[in-house]
Parts: sequence; C-alpha cells; structure tokens
Amino acid sequence: MDKAVERQSTAMELLENMFDVEMRFLQSGSGNIEMLTSAFHRDVVAHEPHSLPYAGDWNGLEGIASLFQTMHESWSGVAVENLQAAQKDDVVFMSCTLSLTARATGVTIKQPFAEVLRFRNGRLIEGTPFYYDTSEILAALAKPKDADRMA
Repeated sequence: MDKAVERQSTAMELLENMFDVEMRFLQSGSGNIEMLTSAFHRDVVAHEPHSLPYAGDWNGLEGIASLFQTMHESWSGVAVENLQAAQKDDVVFMSCTLSLTARATGVTIKQPFAEVLRFRNGRLIEGTPFYYDTSEILAALAKPKDADRMA
C-alpha cells in the first residue's frame, strides 16, 4: 500500500514539474528552449491527433517549444481540474477535466482528457494525448465566417 501511494506521489510530482516548466516557458516569452530541459528530454516527442490544427509529431525541444507556442496562440485559457495520475515504471497515465477557451472565438469548452506519458530520468520523452471530442475543439477554434469580412 505504501508503494502505491509513493508511486502516485511520484507521478504527480512529474506532472506538476512538467506543467510548471511549460507555464514558465510560455510566460517568459523568451523562446529559450533550454528552460524546458528540467522537465523535457532533448529527444522528446508529442503525438497530437491528426484531426487538430496542431496535428502530428512534435520532435525534440524545438518541436515541443513550437507546440506550446502554437497551442498558446490557439487558447487564451487552459485549466486542468480533477487531475489524477497512475504510474507503472516509466509510464504515467494521466486523466483530468480540461477547460479550454479559444483565443479566436472566446468559446470555452470543458471535456474529459487523458494522456499517456513516458519519462526517462524524470524528463518527458514521449506524450500521447487523448481528447474526448476533437470535433468540439475544432468548432471552438473556428473563426466565425463573418469575422474575415468585419476585419
């Protein structure tokens, strides 16, 4: 029982560090990818769903930095609620309720979210997110058709 509690704590520490480093990187506005090295492995890869505007594999620290910037340009608000994590060896299974506010439309969506994260030496080396409803995400991000005429 104590080991399970210890593993849960370790998983949460890894996630908290990862989120903290990501937020500090974005808030700095510097683009200094070296800021990411305390939470992200140099060979990190994130696999985003092909149905999203930031689709595909984002490789290395440069790729992760670009992904973070692209998502930051898409979303003006991101909140995580009910974060839970489980760990088996170097893999962390994370789930939460994700609240996202689209920068272009102001639309806020809230949905379940899960991610499988693999760590090496305390740094993320691979992440695969699972969004509950990518159609809802795309609809929230879509600029109203009249927006181009009004600009």
